[in-house]
Amino acid sequence: MESVFRALAHDSRRQLLDRLYARRGQTLGELATGLPVSRQAVAKHLAILETANLVATHWRGREKLHYLNPVPIADIVRRWVGKFEETRLDALADFKEEIENHKEIRHA
Repeated sequence: MESVFRALAHDSRRQLLDRLYARRGQTLGELATGLPVSRQAVAKHLAILETANLVATHWRGREKLHYLNPVPIADIVRRWVGKFEETRLDALADFKEEIENHKEIRHA
């Protein structure tokens, strides 16, 4: 999971993941278009994303297509975000119950 956090720490890599989310199966050239970094820098960023298992590749003839692999991000959500979400949902349920009890007391 450390390699995933390291890969996500850089803005250019997050931009690449956003682009792959928006449109799957892009080549290096397609991904590099419009970015403020060189094609070589994009290739290095993609290699880091591949090492972190955030990007999967598939060769179609001479073209290397890149795809977002959401599994490592889902693992982070389950491990880090999910436990905080549960606490928040419990707090909302408690708040709802408190409001409903307050309404019952006022109407009694």
